[in-house]
Amino acid sequence: MTVARAPVILLYLLCYGIVGYAAIAYGLLPLGQLVNSTMQATYRAHPVGIYTHIVGAVVALSLGPLQFSARLRARRIALHRWIGRTYLTGVAIGGLGGLYMACFAYGGPVARFGFGALAVVWLYTGARAYTAIRRRAFDLHRAWMVRNFALTFAAVMLRVYMPASAAAGIDFDVAYPIVAWLCWVPNLIVAELAFNGHSGKRAAPGSSGSRSAFVK
Repeated sequence: MTVARAPVILLYLLCYGIVGYAAIAYGLLPLGQLVNSTMQATYRAHPVGIYTHIVGAVVALSLGPLQFSARLRARRIALHRWIGRTYLTGVAIGGLGGLYMACFAYGGPVARFGFGALAVVWLYTGARAYTAIRRRAFDLHRAWMVRNFALTFAAVMLRVYMPASAAAGIDFDVAYPIVAWLCWVPNLIVAELAFNGHSGKRAAPGSSGSRSAFVK
């Protein structure tokens, strides 16, 4: 494994690790088995909402990394397009479910607004990515897809920050509302600075260039 490939491999491991966790937590175990009693009661009171969110998010997290493969785009463009359509469908389903469940999120108004804002921006960036590709604005499409996947990756960061906060001795009731924002706002900042900056050059509206994405 080369040093250059290490971040890509880590990305896949993190994404598919959380997909596996979700499959066990929401597919094999009773609903809410792995969360605290208050959250468990909320999940069981709104099973359609939570399962809609989880199913959509799992689809998006499973397919998202594949969308940034330059090799796949070059060799199997039709497959790339179908994966993209399915990914954005997952975002739409997961985002709507997430927006609904944000209304009942544990942690009070701060957590509810944090998760609600995440759902809204997730849906918005997905819609912008779709409309851009419909106009064949390829660079703009990739820029919005990077932003969108940064929000999809919130599912991973949430499950990184919560155990980390527990290990640091931070009370769950204090950590959870903070992580409701921390799991996605820094992701967007990194997406803009590291992947959409391109030495200060932005994708112009209507641009149809072929700039490469960050997963080779």
